[in-house]
Amino acid sequence: MDLSFFDDDHLLDDADAQLVPKLVDFAAKQIGSAPDTEMSITIVSDEEIRRINREYRNTDRVTDVISFAIEDGEQEDLSGFEGIPENIGDLFIAPGKVRAQSVDYGHSFQRELGYTVVHGFLHLNGYDHIKPEDEAVMIPLQEKILSAFGLER
Repeated sequence: MDLSFFDDDHLLDDADAQLVPKLVDFAAKQIGSAPDTEMSITIVSDEEIRRINREYRNTDRVTDVISFAIEDGEQEDLSGFEGIPENIGDLFIAPGKVRAQSVDYGHSFQRELGYTVVHGFLHLNGYDHIKPEDEAVMIPLQEKILSAFGLER
């Protein structure tokens, strides 16, 4: 996995900042992503994610993660472009909201951060949970990845 990771304001401590790419790499292997698959994660403040949410989703509230998938479920004909890595998209994560949720749900910040990372990563890979049949695939896969990585509830 070729991950571009940005935490310019140092909103995560060093251990948590190191956890994110390790977990993304682990999750990518679990779902069989090509090793050169590209994506980015940007760590932002609650205020910034609220702005992004308002601007791009017309929802004026703080959220934990926003995903911007490149393909968003549409398949393009890429014949003739063999060897070019696939870019699956971008995640924006607000650790302030993640921390508040960890308290609400009664588990560690690392577990909630891991949940948020894997949840967003799966969205970038075409998984969803809006329909019950999709949720029945995505949520167990998410839990399987987190447990195998050692981030259990």
